[in-house]
Formats: sequence, C-alpha cells, structure tokens
Amino acid sequence: MIDFALPEAFHMWTVLVLIVFAMVGYSSDKIPLEVTSAMVFASLLVLFEFFPLIDEFGYVHMDVAKIFAGFSNPALLAVLGLLVVGQAVVQTGALNEVASIIARISRNNALVSLVLCLIVVMGISAVLNNTPVVVIFIPILAALAKHLDISVSKIMIPLSYAAILGGMMTLVGSSTNLLVSGTLVDMGMPALGFFDFTIPGLVLATVGFVYVTLIAPHLLIDRASLAKTLVGGDDERQFIAQVEVDATSDFVGRHIASAKLEGYDEITIRMVQRGEHAYLPPFDEHMTIRSGDIVVVATTRTGITQLLEKQPGSLLQNMPGGLEVADDSEGDLVQSGISLAEVIVTPSSRMIGRNLEQVGFHHRHHCVVLGIQRQSRVIRSRVSEIRLAAGDVLLVMGKRQDVMNLQESKDILFLEWSAQEIHSGKKAWVAGGILSVVVGTAAFDIVPIAVAAFVGAVSVIVTGCLNLRQAKRSIDSQVLMIVAASLALGAALQETGGAIFIAKSLIGFLEGASAVTIMSVLFVLMAVITNVLSNNASAVLFTPIAVSAAQQLDANPLMFIFAVIFACNCSFITPIGYQTNLLVMGPGHYKFSDFIRSGLPLALIMWITYTLFALSYF
Repeated sequence: MIDFALPEAFHMWTVLVLIVFAMVGYSSDKIPLEVTSAMVFASLLVLFEFFPLIDEFGYVHMDVAKIFAGFSNPALLAVLGLLVVGQAVVQTGALNEVASIIARISRNNALVSLVLCLIVVMGISAVLNNTPVVVIFIPILAALAKHLDISVSKIMIPLSYAAILGGMMTLVGSSTNLLVSGTLVDMGMPALGFFDFTIPGLVLATVGFVYVTLIAPHLLIDRASLAKTLVGGDDERQFIAQVEVDATSDFVGRHIASAKLEGYDEITIRMVQRGEHAYLPPFDEHMTIRSGDIVVVATTRTGITQLLEKQPGSLLQNMPGGLEVADDSEGDLVQSGISLAEVIVTPSSRMIGRNLEQVGFHHRHHCVVLGIQRQSRVIRSRVSEIRLAAGDVLLVMGKRQDVMNLQESKDILFLEWSAQEIHSGKKAWVAGGILSVVVGTAAFDIVPIAVAAFVGAVSVIVTGCLNLRQAKRSIDSQVLMIVAASLALGAALQETGGAIFIAKSLIGFLEGASAVTIMSVLFVLMAVITNVLSNNASAVLFTPIAVSAAQQLDANPLMFIFAVIFACNCSFITPIGYQTNLLVMGPGHYKFSDFIRSGLPLALIMWITYTLFALSYF
C-alpha cells in the first residue's frame, strides 16, 4: 500500500482534482464531451510522464499503455459492437411488429405501453445480463415511441434504469452481484445464494419502478424534438404519394371508409382513382381497394419507408422509368445502397409550373420522386400530374451517389441532413436473427458479450443489414471517449491509492456512530463512486471494507453486504456509470446533465428506501 506521507500522495490528489474537473466538464455541456475526455488523457499523460509513479520495487504503476488501455477494454468493445447491431435492427425495422403488438395490447395508451415494456425488462434483467436486454428493447421502444407519438427522449433513460433495478433482485442479475459473492468467498465467508437478497432487492426495484415510470419521464427534456428543430427535420411532414395497386398488393380488399388502412397508421387516403373516375373522402362505408386502383395518400417519411419495405413495387411501377424491382415474391429492391432524401424547389427553378413527366426528373437525375409536400394546400392529384411550385419539398429515392449528386442541381436545394439509406424488408429477418444469436450466446455465457457483440457487428455488415458507412455512423464518438477516459481515471485512482484513502477516511470519521448510520453513509459514498468508477471496481473495493465495518460494530454483515450490492448498482447519475446508460445515450439524444437530472433523485430514493428497510429488517 502507498504511504500517504510520501510524495506519492501528490499523484493521488492530482488524480482526485482531475476527476472533479472531468465531472464538471461532462456535466456543464459548455465543452464538448470529446474535448473533455481528450483533456483528461492529456493531463494523465503529462502527470505520469514527468512524475512517474514508481514503487519501492521499481515497478511503474501507470504508463502510456495503462492510460490508453480503456480503448481495448472488453466492456467498450461490447458497447460499440452492440451499438452497431442495434442500429442494424433499427435500420431494417426488425422489431416494428413487436412495438405494434405492445401498442395494441395497451390500446395505444403511452403510459400503459411504457409500463408493460419496463416490467418485461425488469423481469428479464433479474435473470439475464442487463446489457443485451437493453439492446433488445432500444429499437422496440424507439418504434413504440414513434407509433404512439411520444418523444424517444422520455423513455430511453427509464429503459436503462429499469434494467439496472431488475438486476438488483437475484445473484445473476448483475455482474456486480457475482463479484461481491466471489469476494466474500475469497475472504473465507460463505457465498451468497441465488435469492438471498431478493426481498430487499424487490422492495428497492418496486419503489424505483414507480419513480421511473411516473416521475422520471417528466424530468427529462425532449431532446429528440430539439434535435429535429436544430437540423430542420420533421418526421411528421406530410408528403403526397401515389400507390398503384396490382393483384398481389396488400391493399386489395381493404375497407377505406375512415380513409385509413389497417396496419398502415401513417397513411391517410386522399383520393382513389378507378379508371376515369376519382373518388374523394368521405368514402362509402362499403368501398374497398381493388386491383388497378391508383391511391393518392398523405403520409410521412416513416409511412413511405414502411411501404417500401412491404411492397416497393406499389410505389415504383407507376413512375416513368422507375427503379427496377426484383421479380421474387418478396419484392425486394435489387440495388443495394438505396437512399431517401428531400429536396426543395428553388424560386428560380425551371421546374416551376411543370409536372414530373414534363421535367423528366428521373431521366435527368436517375432518382424517383416518391412524394411531394406543399405548405398550406391539400393536394388531391396524382403525383405525376402535380405542377410544381417554388418551395415544394420532394421526397426522392435513388442510389446513394445519384441522390448525393442532386446537390449540384441549380433547380433544387438538396437537404443533405435528410439523406437516409434504406433496406428491403428481407434484411429485417437477418438483423433479427443476428441480434438473437448475439443476445443468446452472451446471456447464457456461451461466449463473452464482447466477443458476441463484435462478431454480431461484423455479421450485420457482411450480410448487408448495414453498410460500412452506416456502421461508422452508429458508433458514437462521445461514448467511445467517455468510456475510455473514465476507465483511465478509474485505473489512476486505484493505482494511486485514492479510492482506498477516501473509503477508510470516511469510516474513521464516522467512528462511534450507529451501525445503520455508518452503513447509510457508506451507501452514499459507494453510490457516488460507482458513477465515476465502474460498478464492478466499486464492489470489489468496498466489500472488504463493509465486512470489516460490520465486524467492528458487531452488526449483521448482511446489512452491509447488501448495501454494497445495491449502492454499487445505483449507476443512475452519469452515462459512464453503467453500460446500459451509454447504450441509450445516443438513441435518446441525451446530454450528460440529463442523467444527473433524472438519476440523482432515483439514487437518493434508493438510499432512503434501503436505510428504512435496514432499520426494520435487520
């Protein structure tokens, strides 16, 4: 152990100051998270290069390799791999049907849907690793949020918290629990049983679940809507599109009295052209779609994407020179790398006053116009017959390079942020299968989760569920830098003796207090440190201290052991506290401060709940 009277204490205090700086930088949002992380690395490099930490045996405790070891950490590899696999599931729409089932069961009630999902998450997390559970439900909740018209920013953090709470109920619910049990065995004490702490864990999980479902969503800012505002995006923008119905179409035989189609919630029918006659709303209650009809609909990009996945020919075959579609029964797009994007007709455009056929849009740009959006006007005409006006927004589809070439045209303004690559519905089954294999092999400990996640990430790229460019975009640089920097700080804190110094100083300061008081303060300390260090490191560090404190106070050691388990699982306050927090950070568009805002009250609730439980139970 390091003697803190020696010069090595300089390293410890410097690292502690650096941790405070990092936490302030991460939470202030004034400095980009990547810059704060880079400054942490630079500071550690300077510190241990010019003031090396060497023990009496000549061993160097911190060097360049240890500082940057976080980039090769299996936990980081697992997170990045799962981000890529999760993006493939979202991109291909593999779990959209699951979201629809949950929405139907809950009768489209947002609160009921959220409660149902989180109950399932908590139950599964009690017996399986939390990380793959969250990976499964991120796309489900994303699809559910879109289906129910609620912000994804309101439900992603609750998803992570529900998984963490579920992991508190059994021995295998979290790797932290297993580490505490293993440390006890190393100390010569009996191992914990599978359900030894299920009762207090269930109490804490129940109280936490009430907070997560009823209070936390109201504390979270709608980051998703803010993001759309900043980039000008709007998922609810209504485009006019036309669908040509043939004998194999899914539309045939569907009733349209309400101008809606079952299973296509994003689509509203504006007109049905049957031969020479056009039918407008309100439609006859017995009217159904027939083969040969041309249906003009108002729909969002989501609705058009859904049509492309299920029956692409319905959107493409009526377009002059439309994109080729395969001849197989599933109607998959032949081309890979097909993209959607939006363009605006400029005031000086030569396209104004002419329709798409007269313009020859496909011939000139090799792209198909799927829909037209015009402000303040209800259009009930076929897309190919609409005369374009300045300010019209065209939703176009084509090969990625052809779509990107649209920015060279002087007649239209290309909205680069709107470009989105799409895949055929067939890839959804591939992505879903890969996700199932990744989750199954990791959950049942067939292979480490880092191995499963990395192989899964490679698989979704090789099989075409994502291309390399999409995979790169799915890896959040903030997640990469935060994890690596926090691991470097954690290693430095332990190597310099800072963590042990803080823990033992607190125990000494509280000498003479009651057992419950010392346990309660220790709970707070562990809950704070577990959000800076990893929860696993905190558990290993504090288990011997907690057992020693219980023995000195002649108190029930289980009260302190359970405190270690629950406190080290309170990784709610920072995104670096636990892998699941990092996983939801990108999909929820969160900032560091969002976790503090919603996680700090939950950590306090867990602390108060367990303290009151200990007073009566032990």
